Amino acid sequence: MTWFKKPKQKLVSQKRELAADVWVKCDGCGEILYERRLSENAHVCPECGHHFRIPADEYIALLLDDGFLEEFDTNLRSTDPLGFVDSKPYTERVKAAIEKVGPTDAIRTGRGRLDDRDVYLGAMDFGFIGGSMGSVVGEKIRRLADRATEEGGPLILISASGGARMQEGIFSLMQMAKTAAALERLAEDGNPYISVLTHPTTGGVTASYAMLGDVILSEPEALIGFAGPRVIKETIRQDLPDGFQRAEFLLAHGMVDRIVPRVEMRPVLSTLLHHMC
Repeated sequence: MTWFKKPKQKLVSQKRELAADVWVKCDGCGEILYERRLSENAHVCPECGHHFRIPADEYIALLLDDGFLEEFDTNLRSTDPLGFVDSKPYTERVKAAIEKVGPTDAIRTGRGRLDDRDVYLGAMDFGFIGGSMGSVVGEKIRRLADRATEEGGPLILISASGGARMQEGIFSLMQMAKTAAALERLAEDGNPYISVLTHPTTGGVTASYAMLGDVILSEPEALIGFAGPRVIKETIRQDLPDGFQRAEFLLAHGMVDRIVPRVEMRPVLSTLLHHMC
């Protein structure tokens, strides 16, 4: 596998910096890998190509020339409209997620440059309550799409999500319609939208903005679907095809346009934007 050339600016989380001298086991092939070497290859296993999950800040650094030139809506915070409690109150889950990931909820949005071209980028972070789409995520995507529409720029969304945020109930499900409507306005204005699917992209995110791109790209072996394969198998009481709901299966059935290894994502996006803008 070709080693990945770092972007001009490498933004990594403090936790990854602290873990730079440890060894990790690849979930794909079982190989024991040196964390620093893995980081230099965009957290893709050099032995088997398994793509480790990375946080939003690393995807932003991977794609943009110098990170966000302007980050949007960092002040938005999840509320608790239903007073939801399962094993713990929703407010406590949000607080724990903020301490773990940061205050930007499950997506970071902003404006930056990709090979000197202005782009509007949103990158989801699975570490924030499973990348679930609550009111804040939906509102940030809506505002990002509206900015791209008003200012005439291309939109790129990087998805990594377990679906709608159940603790917000119907308020979360409403974000599916909100984001889809914002993307319709973007399309009517003639601005391109590229959707990038990473592992996993499921639930309400798959059923809304993630699958509405003019071009839909996916990382290899990403799980993509609405309900999980186990739920589907138990519902229809039938065995599922090999590779069901993986990126390669969706590509073969026309649901994804191209599978792009993470180390190739930036040049592929640059080429697409050159032809689309």
